[in-house]
Amino acid sequence: MQEEKLQDARKFKRWKEKLVENNLKINGVEEVYTRRNHNGEVLFSTLMLDAVTPEGHKIPPICFLKGDVVCILVCLIDAETKEKYLLLVRQRRIASGELTFEHPAGMVDGTKTTFQICVQEVFEETGIHITEDQLLDLSKGKPYYPSTGTSDEAMFFFACELEMTKAEIEAFENQRHGTNEEHEFITTHVLSFQKAHQLINNTNGLLLNYLYLKEVGDFELMSQLSL
Repeated sequence: MQEEKLQDARKFKRWKEKLVENNLKINGVEEVYTRRNHNGEVLFSTLMLDAVTPEGHKIPPICFLKGDVVCILVCLIDAETKEKYLLLVRQRRIASGELTFEHPAGMVDGTKTTFQICVQEVFEETGIHITEDQLLDLSKGKPYYPSTGTSDEAMFFFACELEMTKAEIEAFENQRHGTNEEHEFITTHVLSFQKAHQLINNTNGLLLNYLYLKEVGDFELMSQLSL
């Protein structure tokens, strides 16, 4: 299996293009560490950048290269009562080592679109088959940057609504998913929208909840949310 060179990776090329578009003069990029997936493709990389801003200043040098990421809110709606539940995934994260509740998410690699990655990640992490036309594009193609000082990571937010019986909704509780190749050990959990919102501790997930409720006009439920 031939490993993809960092310079050939789509996310690396796009990152450098954005720097040039914003008039940074790049003197050099040092590859400190790169992790690749089981196909040899670049997942992320730690870089040291030597660059000068248009104002003539050195820019802080460390960049965690990750590229585009999708985050998908999966709302399960009780067909009888119309009550909304969130289907969250739970796994341990390196930020603190704790088990965290999150929305399904994944990096946009290769030549797939954000919509295609959404369909792929929802299936891999929850076992649910959705189609692209079921997705609500909440960020309207606009990237959101959660850590502009240290990473190029760009978040794109989506949601989908799935109406089903209460029994079908409950069947998704505590199911095991994820891919061993990517060290994913995930369980799914069904929670009321309000309870799920309280358990999510990453800002991307909280923002996604509000973006979804604004998009569908559910301001009554939005008013019930608390941290």
